[in-house]
Amino acid sequence: MKILITGANGQLGRECFLALKSQDVEVIGIDIKELDFSIPNRVADEIASYQADWVINCAAYTQVDQAEEQAELTYLINRDSAAAVAEGVKSTGGRLAHISTDFIYDGRQNRPYSEQDHANPLSVYGRSKWEAEQKILRCLPDALIVRTAWVFGIYGPNFVQTILRLAKDRDELSVVDDQLGTPTWTKDIANCLWSLIKQDATGLFNFTNEGVASWYDFADAIITQARTIGMPIKTQLIRPISTKDFPTLAKRPSYSVLSKEKIRSALEYRIPHWRESLENMINELQASIDASN
Repeated sequence: MKILITGANGQLGRECFLALKSQDVEVIGIDIKELDFSIPNRVADEIASYQADWVINCAAYTQVDQAEEQAELTYLINRDSAAAVAEGVKSTGGRLAHISTDFIYDGRQNRPYSEQDHANPLSVYGRSKWEAEQKILRCLPDALIVRTAWVFGIYGPNFVQTILRLAKDRDELSVVDDQLGTPTWTKDIANCLWSLIKQDATGLFNFTNEGVASWYDFADAIITQARTIGMPIKTQLIRPISTKDFPTLAKRPSYSVLSKEKIRSALEYRIPHWRESLENMINELQASIDASN
């Protein structure tokens, strides 16, 4: 089996590349140097040239706030080039696994979002990803689309690494506590994708780690674990604040917990709780720091 990974230098793409390199498959990783997603009319032919059995599309414009000011670029990368990937895959008879997001929802629900719940994105980033899903499925009805949320990993940048950086220098941090979701480790997403690919899965799936957290809960757990293993932490107080006290360019869903009822029945293993995966990720990050010193 030949698998092509786009966005292979990003935090999720790198994790997928490393995870699949340990399997009995041929893995090729490409990023902006090989294929610029801001030029969609070049994408389909380039993707087709690899003749891959599966393409995992991890390439995306993920700067949520900057996307509000760079809407045209965001749509080119997230929607138009994603659709072009689907066209390239279709032309060779391959399969596509595409990564989507909880930002397609508006957060007004009070129960976990299922794959069938109504999408109503609040931001340019969210709309670009929602429109990408629709274009992909029109082109490739058997595409695999995995929606995930609050992604973190050792290859960053992400919320975990931001909190660790700030906590080294600041006595106090203020973190939003009225947005709820589920932190999700890139390594767990990579394992999920591989499991679904082996099953030749199709359609929409939600995948996050287990559990629910606010950003405040997440930050508190990050600092607690970092301090436990001896990372340099100066922060003594984390102050919970509301979203209105931390204005951002992009509006975010206040509740974006994703239902995993469907994915649980598809996977052959237990989905880890986010606290368990956070502990493993921070330990892995510290080991990589130690190895580089």
